[in-house]
Amino acid sequence: MILIISGTREGREITLLLVSKGYEILSLNPVNHGERLITENSSGDVLVYEGKDALTRLLETNRFKAVVDASQPFFEKISGPVKYFCRNNIIPYIRFVRAEVELPDSPFLFPVYSWEEAAEKAAELGNTIFLTTGSYNLEQFASYPQITGKRLVVRILPDQRVIEKVRALGILPRDIIAMQGPFSREMNKATFRMYGASVIVTKESGRAGGTDSKISAALKLKIPVVVIKRPRMEDEQIISVHTYDEVLERVSEAIRK
Repeated sequence: MILIISGTREGREITLLLVSKGYEILSLNPVNHGERLITENSSGDVLVYEGKDALTRLLETNRFKAVVDASQPFFEKISGPVKYFCRNNIIPYIRFVRAEVELPDSPFLFPVYSWEEAAEKAAELGNTIFLTTGSYNLEQFASYPQITGKRLVVRILPDQRVIEKVRALGILPRDIIAMQGPFSREMNKATFRMYGASVIVTKESGRAGGTDSKISAALKLKIPVVVIKRPRMEDEQIISVHTYDEVLERVSEAIRK
């Protein structure tokens, strides 16, 4: 059996591709940042796992031949433990990597390499900080001392649990935008303008994540953008792939072993 960590368009497409090739699949879709794990197997059966130990039980009770991780590149809450499990159990860990968006040369762009650095730079650049990073790691901004007294506007998924988490961190209802993306450049421009954004914070999550349209919209309005670059993958045991054909090739190799 192959485990696919999904939660992205690529994850869904890879799942369908492998099923069409006859592979036995268990697709894991993290929602609410891993608080619930929804899995679907090749037969279409859906299972929901709740709680912190759900992932461990899932990994220990199934004999996976390989793991294909096509989740968001910043989502270490799931990817981290899975990588650790694969390393300890000699299971191939295949990481699908989205093509990066090439950042234009602009004085309004500020690449950073951590959430803490992003909060620091955003606090330095403006008083109305517009977060397009969802609720993940929102506490890094909400609790950052230099952001105290500044306005935080957050765009999140329209999910009740996510909204409750954001409210619990002290974000006012008027500063919560609960909408499902992706968003066009014009939609981003209109939203940034409407909320009076003085700095935008985004993740470098590829075109599929809307990074290019966010940056383009902000630069058109001459609003500074803090771009959180992807975590560096330095683990030699990670098999990085960039195309669906590479996924098929690596899965085939894992099955033959």
